[in-house]
Amino acid sequence: MMPHSTSQKRIVAAMSGGVDSSVTAALLQRQGYDVIGVTLQLYSGAPDRKGACCAGKDIYDARRVADKLGIAHYVLDYEERFRKAVIDDFAAGYARGETPIPCIRCNERVKFADLMESARALGADGLATGHYVRRIDGPEGPELHRAVDDGRDQSYFLFATTRQQLEYLYFPLGGMTKPKVREMAAELGLVNAAKPDSQDICFVTSDYTDVVKRLRPEAGEPGEIVDEAGGVLGRHDGIANFTIGQRKGLGLSGNEAPLFVLKLDAANRRVVVGPRAALLTRRIVLKDVNWLADPADAASCTVKVRSLRPPVPARVSLHPDGAPKGAEVELLAPEEGIAPGQACVFYKDSRVLGGGWITKA
Repeated sequence: MMPHSTSQKRIVAAMSGGVDSSVTAALLQRQGYDVIGVTLQLYSGAPDRKGACCAGKDIYDARRVADKLGIAHYVLDYEERFRKAVIDDFAAGYARGETPIPCIRCNERVKFADLMESARALGADGLATGHYVRRIDGPEGPELHRAVDDGRDQSYFLFATTRQQLEYLYFPLGGMTKPKVREMAAELGLVNAAKPDSQDICFVTSDYTDVVKRLRPEAGEPGEIVDEAGGVLGRHDGIANFTIGQRKGLGLSGNEAPLFVLKLDAANRRVVVGPRAALLTRRIVLKDVNWLADPADAASCTVKVRSLRPPVPARVSLHPDGAPKGAEVELLAPEEGIAPGQACVFYKDSRVLGGGWITKA
């Protein structure tokens, strides 16, 4: 559903060089909008690597699509902003013993902040992206909803979008399936109709730990693997190699039952392990919560604690100690492997009520 009349409307389409953003621009043009394509150059490493985006050949592909559609196209150098807002934050998170999500930070700090400012500077009435989510006009303003295609839904990654930003945003693909998008791209003769999807961490060329250890060497320093009582079971080559719930790569054998990572003690360079049952939790503490609805609506809702997990029933309440933008989540059934640095997103049916960053479980 498009939020505004097309008459005299100029829209900036964020074009990464992939098929989704290309079809987004094409749909807007077909609906009568004055479309301007903008591509962000986010990094220089491995520009032609399969599964990358926003660099090298991807910029060239975006330009070719813009030429095919006959729309203006600009390339903005956001490398420095992306490095500070996303890559440095990614490395710092692992150094703190967290499991960060750079895609959310990119949407929050680059695409829906800096790029939105650039769109306004171009005289645009809105910014469109190829995300699979829906913006629906509700009785109290625009609402963020899951995509029609659950298998492609990206609402988890957009929980930090503010109500004010939502007023300016367009998501033309929210009601479509991926096969339909590729079919449309082929019908239009777009050069990237069959192009593979970009991978989750676009700036990682091989192993994410290489990025982390280069920027935060302390995350690669060796330390101890201990049990819940503090007994030393082995050694590790850096906490950057681990996340909560991990089983493989511990280098431990001869135990009565499999051991899993329960906690990462970054200050003491310790990896705490234990039985799988110790991963289960019913209570999650959040910070930096962004509300897209009345918090009272989340008193009975569902939440996602990982992007690929289904929503589960929960109750969300404002943090009792009055912490700014804090909240507590009570899961009605225990979940395992909940990691600090991940997001917890709240839903009522298809609507995104809000979400926050997990600090502890």
